[in-house]
Amino acid sequence: MIIFCISISGSPFTALAENVPHEIAGIVLGASVDDYPDIIRNNFLKEVVVTEWHGFRKGIISYGTCKHIDQILKIDMKYEDKSKEFFQKLLKEFRGKFGEPDTWQGDSFGVMHVWKWQFIDKEKNQVSLALQYNGKDSNETIGNVVKLSYPDKIEEERICFIDICKHSKEKTDEKRKEELKKSDWSHLVPR
Repeated sequence: MIIFCISISGSPFTALAENVPHEIAGIVLGASVDDYPDIIRNNFLKEVVVTEWHGFRKGIISYGTCKHIDQILKIDMKYEDKSKEFFQKLLKEFRGKFGEPDTWQGDSFGVMHVWKWQFIDKEKNQVSLALQYNGKDSNETIGNVVKLSYPDKIEEERICFIDICKHSKEKTDEKRKEELKKSDWSHLVPR
């Protein structure tokens, strides 16, 4: 019994309470999302993650859900090598292949460097390429990152999503809209 009590007391979830919260704003943990027809299920982009992928430690692949359904619109890949020396090698390779960057963003202290290229492909799509090095800024990924995207298509996705949200609100009857706006302590405090 003593061993059991000691092992439980070291856990971050030590209290076995009768009053454990499972709900906030009328939404219950563990419930099916289908139980809430008023929730819009996706954003204008969905993301998947890849790890340990051809010299990259991690990548985030964003794809469309509205106008460009399941089409990859943005790729952010974090290089395995986080060093500034590797960034300089990458920059040399990028310049050799794509020419001089169109813009530079960063700071004068050498903490953040971002070089950007803008292109128009043969299908008339705007393509954005960015190579980023971050040495210290904890708000950004530390190390080296490459970002490749279709900015115009991402904007089209955003606009499509806004239209869907607008139409979804229009379909909801006024009585239901008013019911969803009501709030009391049972909605504001977990229960």
